[in-house]
Amino acid sequence: MNDHEQQQPAPHRGKVLEALARAERQVFTRPTPKSAKAQVKFLLTRAKGSTQALAERLGVSRRTVERYRAGTLTTPQKRLQAALVEETESEWQPQVRAQVRAATATSRGMMVDVTAYFGFTCTGSSDDGRERQITTDISPTYVKQILELQEASATEEDLHPIVAEAITESYFTEWGTRAAGLRADFTQVVKIDFRF
Repeated sequence: MNDHEQQQPAPHRGKVLEALARAERQVFTRPTPKSAKAQVKFLLTRAKGSTQALAERLGVSRRTVERYRAGTLTTPQKRLQAALVEETESEWQPQVRAQVRAATATSRGMMVDVTAYFGFTCTGSSDDGRERQITTDISPTYVKQILELQEASATEEDLHPIVAEAITESYFTEWGTRAAGLRADFTQVVKIDFRF
């Protein structure tokens, strides 16, 4: 087995983190590099030309990075392809992404479309937890907290309470006008999408 084939397993992001990444991809004004060679060349510019630093970031050998840069290898295995796409998208158009994130965290807020099992706690009686499909706005205050947690490398479990609290405020309590004291928690996220 050569160093190209000795790769670490693919990293797995949770549904909320993946939804945030998809929302950011929607704001790009130019398409990201598609070929492995173009992605490696782009990432090398971000790594200041260090093939060793990029190899560590991708979880491959330095020689593998050099082969993709030279074009002698062109078709990466699934794990490396996923890492190249994820790393390229995380570095692509940082100013555009920063402008959109700042606007959503200060004035615009964002939309969430979620299908999840919600469990409820409330003073008095309450419904049993059940699956709901909800589309609602999230206020800039919660968007700021969500984005700060994402930047701080929060886990999926760290994000669930704040997203559930944001949905509770906007959807279940209608910004504090009804159902005082209600708290909804995710027990399982089936599908989630954000729109900046």
